[in-house]
Formats: sequence, C-alpha cells, structure tokens
Amino acid sequence: MEIINFKKIMVATDGSDCSRLAVDRGIELARLSGGTVYAVYVVPTANLASIDGDSLSLGLDPYWRSVYEGWRTQGQQAVSYVKSLGEMKKINVEPVLLEGNPPYELIRYAEMEKMDIVVMGTLGKTGLNRLLLGSVAENLVRHSKVPVMVVRGKCEIK
Repeated sequence: MEIINFKKIMVATDGSDCSRLAVDRGIELARLSGGTVYAVYVVPTANLASIDGDSLSLGLDPYWRSVYEGWRTQGQQAVSYVKSLGEMKKINVEPVLLEGNPPYELIRYAEMEKMDIVVMGTLGKTGLNRLLLGSVAENLVRHSKVPVMVVRGKCEIK
C-alpha cells in the first residue's frame, strides 16, 4: 500500500464552528505529513455585481459596501484564526482571501495551486451575511479534481 503524503493542504473556512472542526483536521494532517496548510476564505461577491455584471457596484450602494466589508472582515478573522492555531502547533499556515463564487473559487484555487487535499466542514453559518458551507462542500465533492475531505461533527449553527 502506498503512503499518502499531504504537503499542500487546503482548508476552506468560513469561521464557523463547523469549519473549525475541519481546521483541526487539516492542521493534524499537516502535523503528520510535515505539510503546509492553506487557510482559504472566499468573500462572496455574486450579489454585489452591478446589473450589467461588468463590475462591482460597491461605491454606489452603502448597504452592499457594508455587507462586503463585513464579509472581508469575517474572512480575515477566519484565516487569522487558522494561522494562530497553526503557530501554536508549529504548523506553517498560509492565509488566503479570495473573492467570487465560493465553490468555483475554491475549486479553481485548489486545482491551480495543485493542492494535495481540500479539507472542509459540512455546514456553516446561515443567513444573509453567512455562507451555507454545506452546499459549498457538496459542490466541491461533486466537481473538484482534488480530493476533498468533508469533516462532520456536532456543531452549532448560528
């Protein structure tokens, strides 16, 4: 049997309790294999595009600008959490903040950067300002060429 060696481990996070379970698994994989964790958060911008779809209309609508800034802040906090946990456990973590359609961007990044595995939780936060990570996980499992580990566990949905 061949030994699997994960050197590039992508952990998709939205900062939720569910994604933190996946973060723990990704960091443990990195510890066991000597790999690097890439903590990835995608700022969802689909609802922020202008009617013609050519550019973001953030400067025109204060509400959507605040939503966008909130998601960016949440993303920074989510990847910073992974980075600090990695530092505590002496694991190299590269924080990555992307923008776009979360499933598409996660797949694109994982394939472009030649990740060995993607680790993610099954459910994230719900509501207007949160992602439903379960649907993102389903998309990755169905469409990613990179293996996906989905971490299930008891977590509180807020």
